[in-house]
Amino acid sequence: MGLFERYLTVWVALGIVAGVALGLAAPDAFQLIAGLEIYHVNLVVAVFIWVMIYPMMIQIDWHAVRDVGKRPRGLVLTLVVNWLIKPFTMAALGVLFFQYLFAPWVDPQSASEYIAGMILLGVAPCTAMVFVWSQLVKGDANYTLVQVSVNDLIMVFAFAPIAAFLLGVTHITVPWETLVLSTVLYVVLPLLAGMATRHALERRSTHAVADFVARLKPWSIVGLIATVVLLFGFQAGTIVAQPLVIAMIAVPLVVQSYGIFAIGLIGARMLKLPHDIAGPACLIGTSNFFELAVAVAISLFGLNSGAALATVVGVLVEVPVMLSLVALVNRTEHWYRHGSVSGAGDPGTTGRQAVIDAEGRRV
Repeated sequence: MGLFERYLTVWVALGIVAGVALGLAAPDAFQLIAGLEIYHVNLVVAVFIWVMIYPMMIQIDWHAVRDVGKRPRGLVLTLVVNWLIKPFTMAALGVLFFQYLFAPWVDPQSASEYIAGMILLGVAPCTAMVFVWSQLVKGDANYTLVQVSVNDLIMVFAFAPIAAFLLGVTHITVPWETLVLSTVLYVVLPLLAGMATRHALERRSTHAVADFVARLKPWSIVGLIATVVLLFGFQAGTIVAQPLVIAMIAVPLVVQSYGIFAIGLIGARMLKLPHDIAGPACLIGTSNFFELAVAVAISLFGLNSGAALATVVGVLVEVPVMLSLVALVNRTEHWYRHGSVSGAGDPGTTGRQAVIDAEGRRV
């Protein structure tokens, strides 16, 4: 593990501090960058996310992807947590905190808007950042791709009905342009670029892919830190102006994150998933597609609404929380079976397979 990976939490913390400081010192510059967007998708952030996930896309082996259907348990866990549990627990926590526990300090109108923003986060499972978390827990890149792809497909059909039901409205406006463009920018285009690169490298030599990815790996971390700096720089004024409100919104979001992670962890243990599938499966349900949630909150409630603020707080909370969960997944690696480098199947689906280390030796 290199210097960047070993001290990633430190670099992210420094990125948060730098983002807030720069956002306060040069707000006009960050406003200019924030304005470089199409359908609420910031193009500068998209570039940095590209830098993050492109090396991971190169590692995807399409021959192994075809075999994911033989190992459905991890995919089932992800879909159950994301679509049958997470949106409803988020709504329940929002009501608990803002209609009861925090009611003395929040007016009813603001409370309703905060709850709405939390619901929009809960109905939008993560897309791009999942590849980062998967790599940090040594997840199966091929399986992660399938999990993200299936989630994106379901989101196209399920986001609006679930959000409308939980928000209590019948005519929710979903910015489909944001949803489609984000999927293309964060998944489809990096994936195509990774496929083309891998194909070219495999024709060169057997170890060319590993060598090239190793050279790109530090840039993936740089992309993550740069994204953190931008996100916190965009919201620096809000963080300083409304610290108490942000703290109150952050509490149920943090409870939701750790609670959903615990549900995924228990499910993975019960299903006896190998670690390289269990880790990403637990993290996918915990992370959020914040670009979509922010865009919908703005379109429904307005730029300066409590709902928009709640989705922004989701962005601020996500990176530190996810890094702590990544560390927890790595510390509990011994709880799980280990797959092989070619992707061992779930117990009972492909039989017991030998674990093989990176050099091809039986262990």
